[in-house]
Amino acid sequence: MIVMKFGGSSVADAACMREVGELVTQALPRSPLVVLSAAGKTTDALFAMARQAEAGQLEEALEAKRHLIVHHRGIAFELMADQTTSVLEDAITEISGELELLLRGVALLRELSLRSLDAIASAGERLSTRILATYLGAQWFDARAAMRTDDCFGAARPLGTEMATLVIERLAPYLAPGRAVVTQGYIGATAEGLTTTLGRGGSDYSASLFGSVLGAEDIQIWTDVEGVLTCDPRIVPEARPIGELSFAEAAELAAFGAKVLHPATIQPAVEAGIPVTVRHTRRPQGRFTTITGEVRTGRPVTAIASRGPVTVLTVSSARMLNQSGFLARLFDVFARYGVSVDLIATAEVSVSLTVEADVPLNALLGELGNFATVCVATNRAIVAVVGERLKVTPGITGRCFTALSNLNIEMISFGANEINLSLVVRQEDAPHAIRQLHATLIEGDLP
Repeated sequence: MIVMKFGGSSVADAACMREVGELVTQALPRSPLVVLSAAGKTTDALFAMARQAEAGQLEEALEAKRHLIVHHRGIAFELMADQTTSVLEDAITEISGELELLLRGVALLRELSLRSLDAIASAGERLSTRILATYLGAQWFDARAAMRTDDCFGAARPLGTEMATLVIERLAPYLAPGRAVVTQGYIGATAEGLTTTLGRGGSDYSASLFGSVLGAEDIQIWTDVEGVLTCDPRIVPEARPIGELSFAEAAELAAFGAKVLHPATIQPAVEAGIPVTVRHTRRPQGRFTTITGEVRTGRPVTAIASRGPVTVLTVSSARMLNQSGFLARLFDVFARYGVSVDLIATAEVSVSLTVEADVPLNALLGELGNFATVCVATNRAIVAVVGERLKVTPGITGRCFTALSNLNIEMISFGANEINLSLVVRQEDAPHAIRQLHATLIEGDLP
């Protein structure tokens, strides 16, 4: 069997859903599990109406909800005209009613908890999957019945053993040649039945998790580009599709800003030894990228990725000099606030590190200031050069720095693994850095 995951742009309207339907129909002999995101921009709309309700703008929130439901009813009618079923109508009405109750509750309390936000956000995937399943005459499956997670609302973590048991018991029996099963990405539920989400972009993760448990032959990520590109084409129009990627390269690119894949997607597939293919929904016969643990490309440089804005913290203290335990004390502060550190560089009496721009900065600075001085640099970006033979190819680092000789590089991370050279520059300098590196290392036909 295979897993076919379709993103929001692939199910944005009736025309897009027809294309998805054709792809799924062609794949019926392979027992496809179809994992859908919400229709394009739906999740953003749900977040926005939730914030309106929190601000006391209930009527505006309910009007936005009405437009959203009308839009989805319009998709259903355009797909099926008078063939829409009472089951679909009832499902859309039920989701609409739940949304209204949730929005009214948020407005009444003037409080939007992550738990409430997850319940609201889940409506998008539930709507898109109900419509596609009805259009295809396929089995609809509520992912919350199998995607068991913890209660970290907004960024829930799947509970591996429990989730796998439920997938085998509840989802697997529906899969068979000639039959498609349609389910949701991004959403799950706690043991108590409370709706959770896996974080933005989590539909890829759902697809990978389902596929790894079910022993899929292929996990297909259908999107609006022909595979993973050597760079963001919005910055570098000359970006090229990459035919094959190793799992390690793909994981690095995803973690450092490549938009095609969710950063956590790769790991379940790696562990299960299942290839992931990234394909263009509207060009199914076009080029695509295959990601597998068996690929050894031998390329010094494969792609350039970037992520930003990030914040650079430089922590300095004379207590670091020849003193054990300083770094443990430093990272204990980050751990207590749940802040993840990306890059780190150390000197005799200072440590520089990068964190996401939305961390609780004032609280961190307050605690770190008890034993060190901290310099803060905001609006920075990480630019990552990724390639399997990056570390062992002579001259690569020299070419990187020559390409960026007219820019100020504020931090460098290299050597933690063999395939990633990460540089920190000002956010406004990142596009220029990316273009320069791509021209020198990829367009320049590096040997």
